[in-house]
Amino acid sequence: MIDLDNRTDKNYNFALLEQIANTLSEREIELLLTDDDEISQINREFRGIDKATDVLSFPSEPFPNAPLGSIIISVDKVQSVAEELGHTPDDEIALLFIHGILHLLGYDHEVDSGEMRERERELVNEFNLPLSLIIRTQG
Repeated sequence: MIDLDNRTDKNYNFALLEQIANTLSEREIELLLTDDDEISQINREFRGIDKATDVLSFPSEPFPNAPLGSIIISVDKVQSVAEELGHTPDDEIALLFIHGILHLLGYDHEVDSGEMRERERELVNEFNLPLSLIIRTQG
């Protein structure tokens, strides 16, 4: 289940995002949709990186009935990347959402041996999506 906080005027295929969430976890996932300015502030505050990014994931502390965590997505990045790569904003937000959930589940493409990339590839195929960032950049 997704707990959605859409701070923008953009609407996406939230039914697809809910289907993705239900495929990967029974726990609630908090999803915040925002713009480059706000995600840049969050990135600076929590990661010490002073720039906008496409997606951030913050796992929750494990306790009974806790949400899996929070995913923050920049709709500005969704739009620009979708235009750049020639796919729909719905596809791009689904790709970022999958990426974010995998991080919440403990995957880390920066240190693993390709497990996250492979799981992402499986989900991209399952949901008939275009190639995601880590699949495009890591082969």
